[in-house]
Amino acid sequence: MLERLNEVNDITVYSVFSSEFSSYGRILSGYDFRDLISYIEEETEIPESGNIYVPSVEKAEKLPICNVVKNTVFGESDIQIGYCNGRNTTYNGFEYHKSPEINVAVTDFMLVLGHSFEIQNNTYRTEQAKVFFVPKGTAIEMFGTTLHLSPCRVCDSGFKDIVILPRGTNTPLENKTITDAESKLLLQKNKWVLAHSEREPLIKQGAVAGVIGENKELKY
Repeated sequence: MLERLNEVNDITVYSVFSSEFSSYGRILSGYDFRDLISYIEEETEIPESGNIYVPSVEKAEKLPICNVVKNTVFGESDIQIGYCNGRNTTYNGFEYHKSPEINVAVTDFMLVLGHSFEIQNNTYRTEQAKVFFVPKGTAIEMFGTTLHLSPCRVCDSGFKDIVILPRGTNTPLENKTITDAESKLLLQKNKWVLAHSEREPLIKQGAVAGVIGENKELKY
């Protein structure tokens, strides 16, 4: 699959297992996500178009792996387990959280990643980002400085991705206060966002149109 992705795209697609990934996150080994993967496989659907993101799924959070992840990766802080399923193929924008984020690949997919410390004057250039292939069954922890957004599909049927974050992340803000440049990027709780100017749905939600460069479409 990785060889095919590099044949059809005009940029390099790296393996998430390569050394290139080390500044963005790490592979989570020693965790048994099989029951969680099976639940998302069987109980969730891929929409006919676009993406669907659900921050918290109560039944998923009752599985034993939830407490394991809570007590280790998140240092006993409360967490939520949700999912993102869809058919996305373009960059669209970038977000970051001031916390780890765990992604578990229920299907193969690609991730477009950057570094939040490369944001300058609330802008980020698409050519600074790197693309990574994440094979089915892989669990990764992305660092709090890692820019990301929705996965990108690698087949016609779309993708399924488990998303684990601190409780409340990606839910509506109660009070938005603008104090400096970064505070303008805060779109939801623990969610700072830059949108590409072509991504009108994000901009209509209040995201700053600060992603500069081609809104590339990844092929498969």
